[in-house]
Amino acid sequence: MFALTFLGTSASVPSAERNHPALLLEAAGTRMLIDCGEGTQRQMLRSGAGFRRLDRILLTHGHLDHVLGIPGLFSTLGLRQISDVMSIHGGPGTLDIVISMLAGLWGAGRAPISVQFAPLSEGQVIDAGDFTIDCFPVRHRDTDSFGFSFQSPARRHLLSDRLSALGVPDGPLRGELAAGRTITVEGGRTIDPEDVLGPPSGGKKLVVIGDTETTDGLSKHVADADLLVIEATFLDRDAPTARDYGHLTAAEAARFAATNNVQQLVLTHLSGRYEDDEILAEAAKIFPSVRIAADLERIAV
Repeated sequence: MFALTFLGTSASVPSAERNHPALLLEAAGTRMLIDCGEGTQRQMLRSGAGFRRLDRILLTHGHLDHVLGIPGLFSTLGLRQISDVMSIHGGPGTLDIVISMLAGLWGAGRAPISVQFAPLSEGQVIDAGDFTIDCFPVRHRDTDSFGFSFQSPARRHLLSDRLSALGVPDGPLRGELAAGRTITVEGGRTIDPEDVLGPPSGGKKLVVIGDTETTDGLSKHVADADLLVIEATFLDRDAPTARDYGHLTAAEAARFAATNNVQQLVLTHLSGRYEDDEILAEAAKIFPSVRIAADLERIAV
């Protein structure tokens, strides 16, 4: 399962209700940030998440509304004497911006905590066993921007009725079968995992796309996602302005979800020029399974 906490859902200008962009992802006991806009550390405290077990930041791109929260967060982690290494993943240009920002505050190669910079290129970012992270390039003005795909594998679970019928007792033997190994029970009978395992189920796919001026070429990364998080900075009536600033409209995001068999769509990076109801209405006409993200909202996949 993936759990998302929306720490910041505004576009470039924050509001009283929406902080700069940041998203906390929890999966299989790990916690990471996707983007880290100004004020992210306070949003983490307000959400109740705190800073425990946070050791990775994935950056969609290097615009300041997505990265300015990093120095403040690092300062707090340093004061708390966090010893874990923080890995920061981003495009090479994005990492240059972050490295320069940190060097301007603390000196080249120095920061309040240990930091490892990991440049992104299309493909797998990590394989954590219980889930994988892949990245793919998106187009947003002059940046080296990336979207992220998180997938947990489908698993086969033991069928309790079959176990009982075959006389497999509770305990280690069932664990052996779950691991895919043949066992021998009392009387010398062998039982193969195929005899007691159900069909694959439970695999999940989450896709997060930050700022993007187009969805062209992204379908192969988004197809069949259980949840898609994507920006909707403008409404269709302002589509020319959206093009000028390198952003999507709510209608474009909805059409993208509808044509790629997405199960649920969450819109974020929202402009204060519109009411939430306007944004939701435009998208819902095209893709009914849509919601507007709110700061501190938590969604499980």
